[in-house]
Amino acid sequence: MANSSFVTEFLLLGFSSLGELQLVLFVVFLSLYLIILSGNLTIISAIHLDSSLHTVMYFSLGVLSTSEIFYAIVILPKMLINLLSVLRTLPFMRCATQMFFFLGFAVTNCLLLGVMGYDRYAALCQALHYPILMSWRVCGQLAATCIVSGFLISLVGTALVFSFPFYGSNKVSHYFCDISSVIHLACAETYINELVIFICGVLVLVVPLIFICTSYGFIVRTIMKIPSVEGKQKAFSTCVSHLIVVIVHYGCASFVYL
Repeated sequence: MANSSFVTEFLLLGFSSLGELQLVLFVVFLSLYLIILSGNLTIISAIHLDSSLHTVMYFSLGVLSTSEIFYAIVILPKMLINLLSVLRTLPFMRCATQMFFFLGFAVTNCLLLGVMGYDRYAALCQALHYPILMSWRVCGQLAATCIVSGFLISLVGTALVFSFPFYGSNKVSHYFCDISSVIHLACAETYINELVIFICGVLVLVVPLIFICTSYGFIVRTIMKIPSVEGKQKAFSTCVSHLIVVIVHYGCASFVYL
């Protein structure tokens, strides 16, 4: 230990062994990055310019799209640079900063999806009380709570990782500074901190998901009471896009982190 220097930068090894295939990946990920940016900017612009979209549901969608843009900006530009570069290092503080913002926007997205599930429940199951349950004031408070909570949880997770000493190996087996990849390089017993991080991860993923599933249970029960098939289809169509995002987001996140 005495002969090992403290880590001042991390070496990101993600995709480094793929040789010329990295050029193909660069084109693929650059295309995806541009699609993410243009798609979400289009959503935000449409909501801003079309007065008929100035509703609580689309406000929540706009906040989610904004969060998705920053979520992508935190990870993809550095990854694209690394695909074309031999030097794949990231300074210690930049690694911690990347982790903080990545986790912050990721947790915010999970919480926002939960809020949007509640919005659909209120709109379909409590239609008469919807203007009160999801007023602009309530919606703003819920969005602010999601953002603040997301970054507070992120601060805790990042602090739990970087509270350990790092010396010797600085090779991160990933294309960005993710929790599991970085904490395994710590030169200390990390079990307790990893357990706390895992519990926080489960809560962040599972609690909103249970809330969404419960909301959709009530929504399905309400839709089934609608007598006409056309009415059922119209009611369910307002939830399809949210359901697709939930399945993709939670499916990927659960597979990677749980």
